[in-house]
Amino acid sequence: MHTLQRFDPWLGGIAAVLFILAVIGFGAALPGYLPLAHPVALLGAIGVPNARAFNAVAFVLPGLLAVGVALRLLARGPRTAPWSLRVGGQMLLLSGLAFAAMGVLPLDASDIESRASQYHASAWMVWVLAFVPGAVLSGLGERGVTGGKRLALLHLAAGVLVGLGALVLQMVMPAPLAQRLAFLVWALWLAVVLPMARRGH
Repeated sequence: MHTLQRFDPWLGGIAAVLFILAVIGFGAALPGYLPLAHPVALLGAIGVPNARAFNAVAFVLPGLLAVGVALRLLARGPRTAPWSLRVGGQMLLLSGLAFAAMGVLPLDASDIESRASQYHASAWMVWVLAFVPGAVLSGLGERGVTGGKRLALLHLAAGVLVGLGALVLQMVMPAPLAQRLAFLVWALWLAVVLPMARRGH
């Protein structure tokens, strides 16, 4: 157990770096790809060069690492943790699985209405609908835990900002940009949540 705990500070950071570098690197390598005009998922769409590699590095591995982060958060919760903290952690775990599923269920760029595209969109929606309330519930739960105020603010801010980027901001800015803001907030949350939990508790 102590050996696993030693890796806590690195789990989320590795996931964030993998995702960000994959989006930048594969996007730069794909001719005609425009970050402000094309969604991230297009880099892993069926028929796109190096799509499988992108899906593995950008979605599957970070998603599985996010599951690890959620498990460690759940394990760190006190036995008397409020229900909101326990349920929030379980929803964060589900969001990590959904993020990995986006790589397993790639978009079909040639037919946005195809079954494959619908599956990918469903995985994306599960990621959003699991992470946003999961982070908010975790934040509310941490408010009642000794030393958890800073962690509570992190959870609450991440939940609200991801929700805005994924569901609201695309009405006032290009959808690919709003989506990137949601992904970036999630990646930053992943990178700092376990180190902050370790210091706070």
